[in-house]
Amino acid sequence: MTAASPNKKKPARAGTRVRTDVSRDDVERHREVAIAVAREAARSKCTDVTILEVAGLSPVCDHIVIASGTSSRQMKSVADDLADVAKAMSMSAWRRAIDTGGSWIVVDLVHVVVHLFEPGQREYYDIEGLWRDGAVIPWAESPSAKGRAAS
Repeated sequence: MTAASPNKKKPARAGTRVRTDVSRDDVERHREVAIAVAREAARSKCTDVTILEVAGLSPVCDHIVIASGTSSRQMKSVADDLADVAKAMSMSAWRRAIDTGGSWIVVDLVHVVVHLFEPGQREYYDIEGLWRDGAVIPWAESPSAKGRAAS
């Protein structure tokens, strides 16, 4: 058995449909929205914010944003803020779902899906583990950019 070439694209998981309706430029634009959403989640006091690029792996979306919130009330407020950020970038929220206990909120922006969890729920559902083949996208603002924004 030989090691796979690092330049070869991984095949899709068995049983998934690879989306061919989205161009590389679209994926880049969707990444920009995911980054803006991740930054807003962090500004809104969410922790452990992660972006996974799943374009080519998921038949549903290109990016998944995962963040931990502090309470159901805080996460509901953050979900509203994230929908506003996406809408300002021409990507409206298609659907939102909240579990019965308010410990997990999903904001579906179609090409970007946002999961807001209370920490215990996040660990239990392990979205990062489910999509471990997705690339982790760096999103944090550089310290110099933060300083300029505050000026």
